[in-house]
Amino acid sequence: MKKLKYLFLLMILVCQPIFAQNQVEEFFRTDDKFYVVVAVLAIIMAGLLFYVIRLDKKVTNLEKNIKQNKD
Repeated sequence: MKKLKYLFLLMILVCQPIFAQNQVEEFFRTDDKFYVVVAVLAIIMAGLLFYVIRLDKKVTNLEKNIKQNKD
């Protein structure tokens, strides 16, 4: 009987986040907030990509300067 009770408790704990996730997705899709979230994430990712590329160029220039100074 204890095994059945633990199995039932485990199933409730596993299924609860699945149902909660569906409610969150429905909330975002009902008011078209889903697209706003995607747009904000896209802007953030583009900004990070721009920053990494710029940082890489600066590091490359510093490496060239160091190499030229050693020679």
